[in-house]
Amino acid sequence: MDLLSEKFKRLGIDNAPGQEVLQKDVALDLRGEPLPGPAVNFSHGDVDAHIPTPGSLDLFVEGFKKGGCVAYTEYRGGKGERDDVAAKLAAFTGAPIDPDNEIIITPGTQGALFLALGCLVGRGDKVAIVEPDYFDNRKLVEFFEGELVPVKLDYLSQNTCAGVNLDALEESFKEGVKLFLFSNPNNPTGVIYSRKEIEGIASLAKKYNVTLLVDQLYSRQIFDNHPYTHLRALKDRPDNMLTIMGPSKTESLSGFRLGTAFGSKWIIDRMEKLQAIVTLRAPGYSQYVLKCWFNEPEGFMAKRVAEHQRIRDDLVALVRSHEGCAVRTTEGGSYIFPQLPPMDVSISDFAKIVRKLTGVVITPGTEFGPQFTRNFRVNFSQDHDNAINAIDRVLQIMERYRSK
Repeated sequence: MDLLSEKFKRLGIDNAPGQEVLQKDVALDLRGEPLPGPAVNFSHGDVDAHIPTPGSLDLFVEGFKKGGCVAYTEYRGGKGERDDVAAKLAAFTGAPIDPDNEIIITPGTQGALFLALGCLVGRGDKVAIVEPDYFDNRKLVEFFEGELVPVKLDYLSQNTCAGVNLDALEESFKEGVKLFLFSNPNNPTGVIYSRKEIEGIASLAKKYNVTLLVDQLYSRQIFDNHPYTHLRALKDRPDNMLTIMGPSKTESLSGFRLGTAFGSKWIIDRMEKLQAIVTLRAPGYSQYVLKCWFNEPEGFMAKRVAEHQRIRDDLVALVRSHEGCAVRTTEGGSYIFPQLPPMDVSISDFAKIVRKLTGVVITPGTEFGPQFTRNFRVNFSQDHDNAINAIDRVLQIMERYRSK
């Protein structure tokens, strides 16, 4: 196999969110019997169970009616939309954003991540990533031919912080890491970095001149009034940093393909040039939908968070009811990352068996780091009863394959 083919082979999409086509053969189980419950795809959230922000369709139509002036915006997004979003994100994160120089609207936060890493990672560049963390972080660093430097997140043994090893992070910086990439809340565990951890990361980045890229996609969905520290709001923050946010998750606006990245001007300038030749711009009519972001009807966000917290609580209790299973309570976001007892099958085969026998799609833990051979990730932004029923089926299969 040539090097280019190998490069694409490593990307792998079998366990990626949205691959529902892979579960169309699960109307019956392997014995030809009807499934014991509805098919549930835990690889992503269900926007039928948690509907998009009210008014979003009306705004899309309004943008459509405006015609070409909206369809073909500047590459970094329409001026009016950038002004509006920059002001709202500045208020939310606690630091000003220059709408002309420090923000870009992208085709989803995934688009922002691709553009950012395309601008910041070259062949041989060392990039520190957390393990576990969002699986596309590692895939994209490898795609851009960077060198991964994993930093352990000891999330299961902690309850007052995320568990990042700051000593190991500093060692990686000493060894030449140019970029540190992490999500907060963490995907897949749902833990939130403490203020002390965020200040430590910022201090180390300044000391060693490391660029920071933080994915805050779920920072509006925080449970139990858990404290949250925005990296960019620190008075002593590093000069080179970028934050990624978008309305696709908590607000269920994923179908509009909208994301934002904001931070250092030189990074935004590079991202615009790359976007100009990759996707041109975020969808023009969709950009108009950003007007409802942070402008949801009164009570909408509180209800949305409460709904997810109820699902979280019941799922965590169910997982913990099985001997040998461990899971940390999600502090923010829509994920749990259960650890199973030893089984007689690999976690990858377990995920395939679960899909075939129950119609439930889970993401193997090895997508988030090779050492997570007993974990799987669940996006619990689902119908409550369907989610509980589906995890119960998964755990029944786990009991069948538990090592004796």
